[in-house]
Amino acid sequence: MKRSEINALMREADAFIRSFGFVLPPFAYWSPAQLRRRVAADSACIRNRMLGWDITDYGQGRFAELGLLLFTLRNGRREDLPRGRGMLYAEKIMISRPGQLCPMHRHRLKTEDIINRGGGTLVVELFRAAGEEGIDETSPVQVLRDGSLCRLPAGGRLRLAPGESVTLGPDIWHAFRAEGSAVLIGEVSTVNDDRTDNLFRDPVGRFAQIEEDEPPLHLLVADYPRWLEAESGG
Repeated sequence: MKRSEINALMREADAFIRSFGFVLPPFAYWSPAQLRRRVAADSACIRNRMLGWDITDYGQGRFAELGLLLFTLRNGRREDLPRGRGMLYAEKIMISRPGQLCPMHRHRLKTEDIINRGGGTLVVELFRAAGEEGIDETSPVQVLRDGSLCRLPAGGRLRLAPGESVTLGPDIWHAFRAEGSAVLIGEVSTVNDDRTDNLFRDPVGRFAQIEEDEPPLHLLVADYPRWLEAESGG
């Protein structure tokens, strides 16, 4: 993806998110220089826990067809999960556009609620896992839809209207797309680690490859290792 495309998507996303009465936190608007200074001073947590902008085409160069825009608002530490204390949760806001697929994947550890916060219909395709990397293409799928059991055939498509949600455990493969118009998606989950916790059905990457055709408006979480020096804390 070109950096100019990413910058434009950030501007559009901010306006779209605000149209639903949701406002991103102040660090969403920091310039790269501001973020670098704050990480060195008092905000290393933002870098260490990968908070912030995440715009991906899964390394395929077809963002309009295969992609997702995300912003991680809060995130705990994976090492706190075994002791059951601390920030054991994460929250994201996402945007999916019509015709744009978030590809089939599941998580090794994370359980998540995927919530339609507004816009069109969110269509979620579901399969049960078969072993570590396999997909069960015959067995029915059972998930919680706003606290009520919902049963679908393998590969069934759950349609979520604004306000509706689904709970997905690590044993559920899922892909989703917007229908009708763009969807503002909320995600509430256990601790999130996008570097290690995603398993994709097809060979795709998690982050985009960036062509630097202009300076970044704001950094992506995938930029942090290159743009921000490692600091302690958080």
